[in-house]
Amino acid sequence: MNGIVILLAAGLIPLAVGALWYGPLFGKSWMRANNFTEEDLKGGNMAMIFGLTYILGIMLAFGISSLTNHQSGVDQLFLMHPDYQTAGTEVGDLYKAVMDKFGNTHRSFGHGALHGVLGSILLFLPLISINALFERRGRKYIFIHWGYWAVTSILIGGVVCQWF
Repeated sequence: MNGIVILLAAGLIPLAVGALWYGPLFGKSWMRANNFTEEDLKGGNMAMIFGLTYILGIMLAFGISSLTNHQSGVDQLFLMHPDYQTAGTEVGDLYKAVMDKFGNTHRSFGHGALHGVLGSILLFLPLISINALFERRGRKYIFIHWGYWAVTSILIGGVVCQWF
């Protein structure tokens, strides 16, 4: 499947998970943790919010793909050499041999989901927690948001690792 199509599809994941997470699953708890009322949420330009969230979701999917797809690291090693894709050159033949042997290694939904879990713990949890500490927010606020990002990054990681 075309990589651009995968990124465009994966960019929808934060919107879909958010609709459930901040709606029927944890919407009331999230509102209490933020001191929001129903009236507070009626304002805002929803087209802009959803549009920017989609664009940022695409960016996130592209970023997570570099964590899940180890082959991008191989590409980075060879990329700066002018002959890396030229058959018959030493570096071109080495690149082809490495990719022939390992090019599809760890390219599964499960592997990407594992990296999504790790990313949510090692990247998203600290970022959310640091902001929450300075904003004087409690544990509930942290875990509601981290849970959302954990599920979102697991799904994005699985999708981009399997198909991107």
